[in-house]
Amino acid sequence: MSATLVPETPETPEKSENNGKAPVFSVRGLWKVFGPKADRIPGSAEAGLSAEELRARTGCTAAVRDVSFDVQPGEVFVVMGLSGSGKSTLVRCLTRLIEPTAGELSIDGEDVLGMDKNRLRDLRRHRAAMVFQHFGLLPHRSVLDNIAYGLEIQGVGKAERRAKAAEMVEKVGLTGLERRRPGQLSGGQQQRVGLARALAVDPEVLLFDEPFSALDPLIRRDMQEEVIRLHREEGRTMVFITHDLSEALRLGDRIALMRDGGIVQLGTPEEIVGSPADDYVRDFVRDVPREQVLTVRRAMRPAVKDEAKDGPALAPSTTVAEAIEAVARTGGPVRVVDDGRCLGVVDHACLLDVVAGLDREDGREKAGAV
Repeated sequence: MSATLVPETPETPEKSENNGKAPVFSVRGLWKVFGPKADRIPGSAEAGLSAEELRARTGCTAAVRDVSFDVQPGEVFVVMGLSGSGKSTLVRCLTRLIEPTAGELSIDGEDVLGMDKNRLRDLRRHRAAMVFQHFGLLPHRSVLDNIAYGLEIQGVGKAERRAKAAEMVEKVGLTGLERRRPGQLSGGQQQRVGLARALAVDPEVLLFDEPFSALDPLIRRDMQEEVIRLHREEGRTMVFITHDLSEALRLGDRIALMRDGGIVQLGTPEEIVGSPADDYVRDFVRDVPREQVLTVRRAMRPAVKDEAKDGPALAPSTTVAEAIEAVARTGGPVRVVDDGRCLGVVDHACLLDVVAGLDREDGREKAGAV
């Protein structure tokens, strides 16, 4: 992909984060403990024990351990980790498909843990829709009727729900397959039906629990592209669970990396790849092509002499890989410009330093408006 040069005229300043909106989900000190007298573990002396020690001493397993985060409106929030890290338990706690043991949990400021059965049913049917790895399609129903099923449960009339389902068929690329049964579809097509069924109820947030992990690599990539496209077109809030780092980096605005029930690091893909919190995260991202994730903000150096005045310019979000192409085309340093302000410049040397993993913190701190 070629780097996008920014216009010479100042751009409209970005609006303040989330325009002052409250988080969609707000999670504070959340625990889910399985085992005898599980509710005694959070806040106790045993709470700080390792997973092995906790099981040995109490017979309990802390699947989610003192987790806190916010999911902002319109973002793709990815929770990733290896098998047994607690990520799937965590996403089920958000709608109380699994009951949390302790902590605070709210959606749009409303206490989820305090919801009665009616409010909880409304949350699951209207506000937060799940897309699972196992599609859960009804084998005797057509594609169209499977997509309309959630609306049927809500009591929507047949004509209205079928019209909405037909709209979703087109949205997820299933046109022409409306009358087929799930058994006549490929795995990727079945997953598109599951995605369309979730979208049909027009939820505020989509919760994905490793939805593509059983798909072939090429189909999986197609479905990732579908999620990216839908997010770009609709701006819908998404919480995406995965064990695949490349998938997390591709989809996520922010990533929470879990281990043994806790969050090891929470940040943007660039923060996690460029500034790992510990050796565990460092090992996790060791094989990631840094140039595909890190941006020119990490590579730029201060502008000197007349470098800040004119010539080609890149946006701060440009990846190092894209910037390498731009520098190769121009044959010299290229400015990094944000809102008409030169933040610094990039050239062959500083870009290659980042690719090689060299630390350029000092240069970034010095780089500023010129």
